[in-house]
Amino acid sequence: MTDFNRPLSGLVTPRFGGIATFMRLPHVPLDQAEGLDIGIFGIPWDGGTTNRPGPRHAPRQMREASAMVRPMHQTMHIVPYDLANVADLGDSPVNPASVEDALKRVEGFYTALIAKGIRPLAAGGDHLCSLPALRAVGAKQPVGMIHFDAHTDLYDGYFGGFKYTHGTPFRRAIEDGVLDPRRTIQIGLRGSMYDLDDFDYGAKMGVRLVRIEEAMEKGPKAIMAEARRIVGDG
Repeated sequence: MTDFNRPLSGLVTPRFGGIATFMRLPHVPLDQAEGLDIGIFGIPWDGGTTNRPGPRHAPRQMREASAMVRPMHQTMHIVPYDLANVADLGDSPVNPASVEDALKRVEGFYTALIAKGIRPLAAGGDHLCSLPALRAVGAKQPVGMIHFDAHTDLYDGYFGGFKYTHGTPFRRAIEDGVLDPRRTIQIGLRGSMYDLDDFDYGAKMGVRLVRIEEAMEKGPKAIMAEARRIVGDG
């Protein structure tokens, strides 16, 4: 047993009781967070979505749902909270009225968290929230990425060239120099498409594009071995 934070046990307090936090972990405001390995936080924002709204509500819903998750893995008998000190840091500040300002606020939250030596684990928000995350973690040098999705999110723009939507974050990150395309792999790509612009751009930049058919044929072990080779360290 470590001195790390522990989830509130359903054997002690009913899961429907208490204040809702991720995994029933303690809530620690970012300005008071010290000695944490991982900080879980919400991004209640979906100003980049062009179709279905709702991801802004995900952090609250995920906190509520996570109360049902018990701390030990049934097969592997691993308790993550024995291995890392984790807490719920609340939500990143956002701005539902401005895309550009919201991105700056989320990036600032990531930057402050990283400066404390805490590894960020974010929940909620639409796919554009990946951009401020990459801008923060890739500020000193570009990072690699393992991305599971039906879509590449490598489009250049929507609605006559608008650059910031849920379909454009990784193209912006490559252009910003915070994401290394040759150390990026996108797994599970599938579904209908508008055109080949995003795939062509990814291939040109060196992104490894894995369609769902290839992923299913090769299997998870082979795909993840390749992903590790591509991303490497850092």
